Amino acid sequence: MAQTEEVLFAREQEDSYNEQPPEIQTDKYLIFSSDGLMYGIKADLVKDIITDYAITYLPQVPAYVKGVINLRGQIVPIIDIRLRLGKPEKENFCGIVVEVEGNMVGILVDMVEQMVDVPLDAILPVPTNKGQAMVCGMCTLADGSTMLELDCELLLHE
Repeated sequence: MAQTEEVLFAREQEDSYNEQPPEIQTDKYLIFSSDGLMYGIKADLVKDIITDYAITYLPQVPAYVKGVINLRGQIVPIIDIRLRLGKPEKENFCGIVVEVEGNMVGILVDMVEQMVDVPLDAILPVPTNKGQAMVCGMCTLADGSTMLELDCELLLHE
Protein backbone atom coordinates (compact mmCIF):
# COMPACT_ATOMS: atom_id res chain seq x y z
CA MET A 1 0.00 0.00 0.00
CA ALA A 2 2.74 2.45 0.90
CA GLN A 3 4.57 1.62 -2.32
CA THR A 4 1.43 2.40 -4.37
CA GLU A 5 1.10 5.78 -2.65
CA GLU A 6 4.74 6.54 -3.44
CA VAL A 7 4.19 5.70 -7.11
CA LEU A 8 1.07 7.91 -7.26
CA PHE A 9 2.92 10.76 -5.55
CA ALA A 10 5.84 10.41 -7.99
CA ARG A 11 3.42 10.53 -10.96
CA GLU A 12 1.70 13.64 -9.56
CA GLN A 13 5.07 15.32 -9.15
CA GLU A 14 6.06 14.37 -12.71
CA ASP A 15 2.74 15.69 -14.05
CA SER A 16 3.20 18.98 -12.22
CA TYR A 17 6.68 19.41 -13.77
CA ASN A 18 5.29 18.76 -17.26
CA GLU A 19 2.44 21.27 -16.95
CA GLN A 20 2.98 24.44 -18.93
CA PRO A 21 2.48 27.72 -17.05
CA PRO A 22 -0.68 29.53 -18.10
CA GLU A 23 -0.18 31.77 -21.13
CA ILE A 24 0.10 35.42 -20.09
CA GLN A 25 -1.84 37.70 -22.43
CA THR A 26 0.09 40.78 -23.47
CA ASP A 27 -0.23 43.78 -25.75
CA LYS A 28 2.70 45.34 -27.61
CA TYR A 29 3.36 49.01 -26.84
CA LEU A 30 5.67 51.50 -28.48
CA ILE A 31 7.36 53.45 -25.69
CA PHE A 32 8.40 57.08 -26.19
CA SER A 33 9.60 59.84 -23.91
CA SER A 34 8.31 63.37 -23.62
CA ASP A 35 9.31 65.90 -20.97
CA GLY A 36 10.99 63.22 -18.87
CA LEU A 37 7.98 60.89 -18.79
CA MET A 38 7.58 57.53 -20.53
CA TYR A 39 4.42 57.07 -22.59
CA GLY A 40 3.14 54.02 -24.41
CA ILE A 41 0.93 53.64 -27.47
CA LYS A 42 -0.58 50.31 -28.45
CA ALA A 43 1.53 49.01 -31.32
CA ASP A 44 -1.48 48.21 -33.49
CA LEU A 45 -2.25 51.96 -33.66
CA VAL A 46 1.28 52.85 -34.83
CA LYS A 47 1.62 53.11 -38.61
CA ASP A 48 5.04 54.72 -39.02
CA ILE A 49 7.97 56.35 -37.23
CA ILE A 50 9.18 59.47 -39.01
CA THR A 51 12.19 61.76 -38.84
CA ASP A 52 13.27 64.81 -40.77
CA TYR A 53 10.00 65.66 -42.54
CA ALA A 54 9.22 69.20 -43.69
CA ILE A 55 6.17 70.38 -41.76
CA THR A 56 3.92 72.81 -43.61
CA TYR A 57 2.50 75.45 -41.27
CA LEU A 58 -1.29 75.85 -41.11
CA PRO A 59 -2.88 79.13 -40.00
CA GLN A 60 -5.76 79.31 -37.53
CA VAL A 61 -5.22 75.97 -35.81
CA PRO A 62 -4.42 75.37 -32.13
CA ALA A 63 -0.78 76.03 -31.20
CA TYR A 64 -0.12 72.33 -30.56
CA VAL A 65 -0.90 71.53 -34.22
CA LYS A 66 2.47 72.19 -35.85
CA GLY A 67 1.13 71.73 -39.40
CA VAL A 68 0.91 68.89 -41.89
CA ILE A 69 3.29 66.59 -43.74
CA ASN A 70 2.96 64.67 -46.98
CA LEU A 71 3.53 61.03 -46.03
CA ARG A 72 3.65 58.97 -49.21
CA GLY A 73 0.88 61.02 -50.80
CA GLN A 74 -1.28 61.29 -47.70
CA ILE A 75 -1.64 64.59 -45.80
CA VAL A 76 -1.04 63.95 -42.09
CA PRO A 77 -1.57 66.57 -39.36
CA ILE A 78 1.31 66.83 -36.89
CA ILE A 79 0.69 67.41 -33.18
CA ASP A 80 3.41 68.40 -30.72
CA ILE A 81 2.66 66.17 -27.73
CA ARG A 82 4.48 68.53 -25.35
CA LEU A 83 2.26 71.47 -26.31
CA ARG A 84 -0.85 69.24 -26.32
CA LEU A 85 -0.06 68.27 -22.72
CA GLY A 86 0.61 71.88 -21.68
CA LYS A 87 4.38 71.43 -21.40
CA PRO A 88 7.08 73.77 -22.74
CA GLU A 89 7.99 73.42 -26.41
CA LYS A 90 11.23 71.71 -27.37
CA GLU A 91 12.80 71.03 -30.75
CA ASN A 92 11.53 67.58 -31.72
CA PHE A 93 13.13 65.39 -34.32
CA CYS A 94 11.07 62.23 -34.07
CA GLY A 95 7.47 61.55 -34.86
CA ILE A 96 5.08 58.66 -34.54
CA VAL A 97 2.22 58.32 -37.00
CA VAL A 98 -0.85 56.66 -35.52
CA GLU A 99 -4.27 55.81 -36.88
CA VAL A 100 -7.04 57.17 -34.67
CA GLU A 101 -10.73 56.88 -35.51
CA GLY A 102 -9.80 56.22 -39.15
CA ASN A 103 -7.52 59.28 -39.34
CA MET A 104 -3.73 59.38 -39.56
CA VAL A 105 -2.13 61.72 -37.01
CA GLY A 106 1.55 62.43 -36.41
CA ILE A 107 2.82 63.00 -32.87
CA LEU A 108 6.10 64.83 -32.28
CA VAL A 109 7.94 63.26 -29.33
CA ASP A 110 11.31 63.70 -27.65
CA MET A 111 12.51 60.16 -28.43
CA VAL A 112 11.12 56.78 -29.44
CA GLU A 113 12.51 54.34 -26.90
CA GLN A 114 11.50 50.72 -27.54
CA MET A 115 8.75 48.21 -28.24
CA VAL A 116 7.67 46.16 -25.21
CA ASP A 117 5.17 43.45 -24.34
CA VAL A 118 2.97 44.51 -21.44
CA PRO A 119 0.75 42.00 -19.62
CA LEU A 120 -2.89 43.06 -19.93
CA ASP A 121 -3.47 42.78 -16.19
CA ALA A 122 -0.45 45.04 -15.45
CA ILE A 123 -2.13 48.18 -16.81
CA LEU A 124 -3.91 50.01 -14.03
CA PRO A 125 -6.51 52.76 -14.40
CA VAL A 126 -5.47 56.31 -13.66
CA PRO A 127 -7.16 57.73 -10.55
CA THR A 128 -10.05 59.80 -11.91
CA ASN A 129 -9.70 62.76 -9.58
CA LYS A 130 -5.95 63.06 -10.18
CA GLY A 131 -5.80 61.73 -13.73
CA GLN A 132 -3.07 62.91 -16.06
CA ALA A 133 -4.43 64.60 -19.18
CA MET A 134 -4.64 62.24 -22.17
CA VAL A 135 -3.62 59.17 -20.14
CA CYS A 136 -5.93 56.17 -19.85
CA GLY A 137 -3.74 53.78 -17.86
CA MET A 138 -0.33 53.19 -16.34
CA CYS A 139 1.94 50.30 -15.49
CA THR A 140 5.41 49.46 -14.24
CA LEU A 141 7.71 48.08 -16.93
CA ALA A 142 10.23 45.27 -16.44
CA ASP A 143 13.06 47.80 -15.93
CA GLY A 144 11.13 49.45 -13.07
CA SER A 145 10.12 52.58 -14.99
CA THR A 146 6.50 53.72 -15.19
CA MET A 147 4.69 53.85 -18.52
CA LEU A 148 1.69 56.11 -18.99
CA GLU A 149 -0.68 54.78 -21.67
CA LEU A 150 -1.54 57.59 -24.08
CA ASP A 151 -5.24 57.80 -25.00
CA CYS A 152 -4.76 58.52 -28.71
CA GLU A 153 -8.46 59.22 -29.28
CA LEU A 154 -8.15 62.34 -27.11
CA LEU A 155 -5.52 63.71 -29.52
CA LEU A 156 -8.33 64.63 -31.91
CA HIS A 157 -10.60 66.27 -29.34
CA GLU A 158 -10.27 69.57 -27.50
